[in-house]
Amino acid sequence: MRAGRPSTDGGRRYSIPGMSDPDDLFPGFSSHWIDTDAGRIFARAAGSGPPVALIHGFPQTHVEWHGIAPALAGAFSVVAMDLRGYGRSATPPSTGGEGYSKRAMAGDILGVMAALGHPRFAAVGHDRGARVAYRMALDHPGRIERLVLMDILPTVSMWEGMNAARAMQVYHWTFLAQPHPLPETLLAGATRAYLDHVLAKWTAARTLAAFDPRALAHYRAVFAEPARIHAACEDYRAGAGADLDHDRADLAAGRTIACPTLVLWGGAGVPAASSGPLEVWRATFAPHAAGQAIDAGHFLPEENPQATLSALLPFLHAG
Repeated sequence: MRAGRPSTDGGRRYSIPGMSDPDDLFPGFSSHWIDTDAGRIFARAAGSGPPVALIHGFPQTHVEWHGIAPALAGAFSVVAMDLRGYGRSATPPSTGGEGYSKRAMAGDILGVMAALGHPRFAAVGHDRGARVAYRMALDHPGRIERLVLMDILPTVSMWEGMNAARAMQVYHWTFLAQPHPLPETLLAGATRAYLDHVLAKWTAARTLAAFDPRALAHYRAVFAEPARIHAACEDYRAGAGADLDHDRADLAAGRTIACPTLVLWGGAGVPAASSGPLEVWRATFAPHAAGQAIDAGHFLPEENPQATLSALLPFLHAG
């Protein structure tokens, strides 16, 4: 893992023509581009106190945290970053998901946090970011002090429980994981329609009303770039390959997450339709996890930021 010093002047290398720049959603945050093995990773940072990494999911960027990051920065050193392949971060080449395993992406997070002076920190992840976060906690137990997982089940549990009902809910898992170039080709002709459909369908209201117009414009501009469509597909290809293999190996070895873990899920989200998100985590990687449902669909930080904060703050302060 190669982590360089934070830079505030190299971001133009990864700017996207026409991308909305929602700086006003992060008042008081500084911007950084940090060298890692993936290339430069973009991050915003603010606040003082115990460090907290905010790790976004698909099909979003660090901007998904705009509703809670400023409030968290009142008590914590907050770092919100774009995963490799997303937002303003680099898009390293990859075939068959090899460059987008959650193990590799976790290395980026560790590098960014170390470069910003945080060798140990709390990790808060949503969606794909939560998969990166729990992989990081399993692989690097000495680095993660507290862990929050939002609206996911373990990757192995998702695949092994892929019955007809779940497959209809998360068809994108199999679609995006198809070999290149099928999903990339199909998405290239309708990127905005697909993005808007996904964002709306996964909310409790089944509309785009939960998303700030500036954030929505940003997501649309990012997802329109072919290299980032490919990166998202590689992310899901890794989910069907290396990530699943890593989960199975850890389950077979009896490895579990050592740090305190909080599981949050949307009452109208996919995990809520399982036998019970908290029970699934306790039976696999987080035997002592606490958790609760939030009145939301999939996008907790944007659909219900106040309830999400109310659940996060006591847990993070307990550290």
